[in-house]
Amino acid sequence: MRNKTSPSEYLALLSVKYEVDAEAFFNALVTAGKKRTSSCGDLKIECRDIKKDKIILLITKGAKVVAQFPLPAEYLLDENNPIEHAKRASTVTRYSIKKERGLSLFRIKDLQIGMRNVNLKAEVQEIGEKTLVVTRFGNYATVANALISDETGKIKLCLWNDQISSISVGDTVQIENGSISTFKGERQLRIGKKGTLRPAGDIIAS
Repeated sequence: MRNKTSPSEYLALLSVKYEVDAEAFFNALVTAGKKRTSSCGDLKIECRDIKKDKIILLITKGAKVVAQFPLPAEYLLDENNPIEHAKRASTVTRYSIKKERGLSLFRIKDLQIGMRNVNLKAEVQEIGEKTLVVTRFGNYATVANALISDETGKIKLCLWNDQISSISVGDTVQIENGSISTFKGERQLRIGKKGTLRPAGDIIAS
């Protein structure tokens, strides 16, 4: 886990987003720790590795990776479901996900490195200088880093080619199907081929 979000808060957030019962989710994690694999609703949980006192878990939904993260081995021995406790605690409002157009919208402060399928609404604070780079496929591309924020924090957004000119400083943008990676020790939001970026005003409410 990274930043200030505890394992229980992060797992509670996942249970909220993917609408799975906290008790069933915790039991599925325990089963994965013992038998290497389990499932909960549409989520598949796999124990990828055990290192000293930590268990590396991978959670997927169909072909999509939801999250991969380490958990202390002792966490799965807790007789009191810590995920349910986190959901019931007053801190649950810190990571409750907003709903818009049927999408689950994250808050920036709750974003974790390794997360995928991230939907987010934020304001563009800065757009950095463009840089010409050569991709791993040998093609030239233009890249720039933007800084976006919401009421909970800020994060860098990596922009490529036409994405750079599609938004301006001061715009409120909506990002769908983004992913969180790290670059030089900082969280960074990326938009892959299946992701979208557009001014929030262009979105038609359903």
